[in-house]
Amino acid sequence: MSTPDPSTAVSPPLALTTGARAVRALRQFVKFGLVGGAGVGVNMAVAVVMNKANGGTANAQDVLFAIPGTDFNVRFTSLVWIVGFLVANLFNFQLNRSWTFRSANRAPWLQEFGPFLLVGSVAAFVGLFLKVALTNPTSPIYLASDWFHEDAGLHSREYWAQLITIVVTMPVNFLVNKLWTFRHVRNRHLARVEEIERTKAA
Repeated sequence: MSTPDPSTAVSPPLALTTGARAVRALRQFVKFGLVGGAGVGVNMAVAVVMNKANGGTANAQDVLFAIPGTDFNVRFTSLVWIVGFLVANLFNFQLNRSWTFRSANRAPWLQEFGPFLLVGSVAAFVGLFLKVALTNPTSPIYLASDWFHEDAGLHSREYWAQLITIVVTMPVNFLVNKLWTFRHVRNRHLARVEEIERTKAA
């Protein structure tokens, strides 16, 4: 009895499906990263514009208002982070919706943007504390090196803290948005559409 030639063996369909899914996920991650990179540019552009409008990054720690009942304050750097996030989030969503996770089964724009904004807001909330920690001299992760100063944009502690925080929060954004915003929400929308079609056909 002859033995099968391993070189001509056909892989099980499941293996092919798993491989195809892995390739697709990798492709989506690369696209998400490219979109995220563009979003970083948008976010940093917002940071530069806002800081310049406020007299430069040397004023990034200006107090906007005190948090009632505490010894803490909300500073201009926090406002920069929030506004930068909101602008970049909208930019990233539109590109991810139309390119990274493009599908014929897309849910309506608002149904997808809501979860995307929610996921981004959670990441931004965590990122806000991270950025504050990177720019607060009393923090254990303060960017304390003499290389960081506000005399030149390239060395700006404010800008580097913004950039580091974006990079740290991006992978979480990708994973949750892939599994929830662009999969679960769309599958739920498709199920509703199919149910309506079945009802009409009955």
